[in-house]
Amino acid sequence: MTCSPVRLLAALALLVQLGYVSVQCADDYQLGPESTTRASGVPAGRVEKFEFAGSKVFPDTRRDCWVYIPAQYDGSKAAASMVFQDGQAYVNANGQMRVPIVFDNLIAKGDMPVTVGLFVSPGQRGEAASGEGRPPRSNRSFEYDSLGDAYARFLIEELIPFTTDKFQLNLSTDPRLNAICGMSSGGICAWTVAWERPKRFGKVLSHIGSFTNIRGGHNYPALIRKTERKPIRVFLQDGSNDLNNLHGNWPLANQEMASALAFMGYDFKFEFGDGAHNGKHGGAILPASLRWLWRPELKDLPKPLTKDNLGGDEALSKVLADGGEPGDWELVGEGYGFTDAACADSEGNFYFSDLPKGMIYRVGAGDSKPSVWLENGPKISGLKFGPDGKLYACVQGVGTNNVKRIVTIEPNRKEISTVATDVQPNDLIVSRAGWIYFTDTSAGTVARVPTSARGMSRPAPVAGGINRPNGISLSADQRELIVSEYGGTNAWSYLVALDGSLRGGEKNMELRPPVGRPDSGGDGMTTDERSRFYITSHLGIQMFDATGRMGGVISKPQDKGTVSCAFAGPDHSYLYVCSSDKVFRRKTLTKGAVFTR
Repeated sequence: MTCSPVRLLAALALLVQLGYVSVQCADDYQLGPESTTRASGVPAGRVEKFEFAGSKVFPDTRRDCWVYIPAQYDGSKAAASMVFQDGQAYVNANGQMRVPIVFDNLIAKGDMPVTVGLFVSPGQRGEAASGEGRPPRSNRSFEYDSLGDAYARFLIEELIPFTTDKFQLNLSTDPRLNAICGMSSGGICAWTVAWERPKRFGKVLSHIGSFTNIRGGHNYPALIRKTERKPIRVFLQDGSNDLNNLHGNWPLANQEMASALAFMGYDFKFEFGDGAHNGKHGGAILPASLRWLWRPELKDLPKPLTKDNLGGDEALSKVLADGGEPGDWELVGEGYGFTDAACADSEGNFYFSDLPKGMIYRVGAGDSKPSVWLENGPKISGLKFGPDGKLYACVQGVGTNNVKRIVTIEPNRKEISTVATDVQPNDLIVSRAGWIYFTDTSAGTVARVPTSARGMSRPAPVAGGINRPNGISLSADQRELIVSEYGGTNAWSYLVALDGSLRGGEKNMELRPPVGRPDSGGDGMTTDERSRFYITSHLGIQMFDATGRMGGVISKPQDKGTVSCAFAGPDHSYLYVCSSDKVFRRKTLTKGAVFTR
């Protein structure tokens, strides 16, 4: 018996529907006129090739580079710039992208600014093996697929300055005028550069980006969802017939990226076609992609997605309006030696120390600028109010009397009394039950002393084995005590017994370290009324819910370290942070826990 062509087609359609047979796309995307021909009267920019071999970030590498300088560039004002990884593929006038032709057409029409293009090939490591016909080893995957800031530093500190000096270029450092693009591993590299340096690169174009587990890139969707939205505009392109191999599934990975960007309210676009792992689709839509990328800045960004957050899901959108923006930080004060010991009283007045100068400053609950509260005092690294209304402080020494101790400061008369000596305190918290808990970083312990003590000898530890403990706080109901690790990647949770002892210690919060570092730099800590914990770290202020799950990372207000934080101001709704020589704050949607009532 033979089957008719109609029955064969029906059977094939059924197999396709069931997933037993796949039909490959034609992948027949074609370049349009803006990619193949300069319009009448459009001047051509010039392309110059050069070699760069002076990298310290990627030592012993050499690479070919090209710079495109538009005909309209005259150097009188800083020009926009766009960097392309796998530059040889993008600069080729007969390739799938043909960027110089597209740039010429779009710049002439005013669809993008006067933009200098920098096309960078991957590094070639070492010399060719003489007489063996072996080329140098490609450094492409290491440079492009690795997470972290190495490639961003390579561009910003080395290649871009070299290029501007060599060709006497005047390039803007405004992130809104700096874009970066790449294909495959170059696509994830473009995103990584902007992710690590959003203050320099504010626009990303990714073609068939490798957001897969080549060197950890599959983590980006999760990182995006739990990191305060960064000021980056993103255009993603991929196709349903992209790769599916040992590293992951490219179509699914790019869809995960798009979903995460939508969840956090990014200004992004995802063009998902039926292409394969090549530049055909990306090249065909390149003019439209660039128009979208360089369009005017939005007045209002998209809202973060919140409909699927369950009742206990403490996303950043619950704490920061519209998911937050790094620019929401407000400068409170600057010019200090080193700020630390952030704390607040029950009325919302904020206090902090200038540690090396032995001074304490106060910002009134209704004010926004600090005033001196205590001069010529001790050097204080930790400061908290107790239930008796007094300030309790970790003293690192003052003048010639370099004795570490715990003291109280009577707020009205500013009288200082010693509570405990022969201690090595870093930070502290005071409970309503009258216990002072403090961290001893070098010993790896937490110790306690009653607020009624007067000059007693060193208190006994109540918890140990912590990797350089630093910040310390209590849950809103004071039933749990939380301690951050500066030298590790955890925060510990302890149950507080009725007698003030600690039990049931567990590492129930995982602090995120920067890529390539073994330590998170977990430092100062504060708590809000819902027992969310905010821990300063190398990455920013890491927020955890009452069960220890990370809700997200709030951006640092500046590149310098952020060491302590506290809720203060009206309704205790402002998050204040001490950051090296400055103090910042930002309005939140929550309120701090008050332990002094």
